[in-house]
Amino acid sequence: VDGGLTQIEAAKEILGSLDLDIPICGLVKNDKHQTSSLMNERLEIVDVEPGSPLFFLLTRMQDEVHRFAISYHRKLRQKAQTKSILDEIDGVGEVRKKKLMSTFKSFKRLKEATIEEIAQVVPQEVAERIFDTLHVEP
Repeated sequence: VDGGLTQIEAAKEILGSLDLDIPICGLVKNDKHQTSSLMNERLEIVDVEPGSPLFFLLTRMQDEVHRFAISYHRKLRQKAQTKSILDEIDGVGEVRKKKLMSTFKSFKRLKEATIEEIAQVVPQEVAERIFDTLHVEP
């Protein structure tokens, strides 16, 4: 695991709940947050020689885990930033959302549009749902 005591204990608990017996070790970092050694599941420190093939493998694994986590969280943030109230309306997917925004240019203009104007872009029943959703009083 990419961490010491806390993450080892969490991994032990999860493996125990799954009835799995897999050896666990965690990366121990120095005060500069660089990998300095390993900690086994008995919480014993195992020194790893800097520059050794094992040290190189562990740091590459750690770098890959961090890269994956960062890209995952960026993807989540990007998705949250592009989410709109239109995503919650039945019958409005990405294609219709893009078509609506292309036609009306902004949510303000879409909100000012009549059902008939919206229905020129999407089917009548979807236009009614959009109009009703955008005009719900808070």
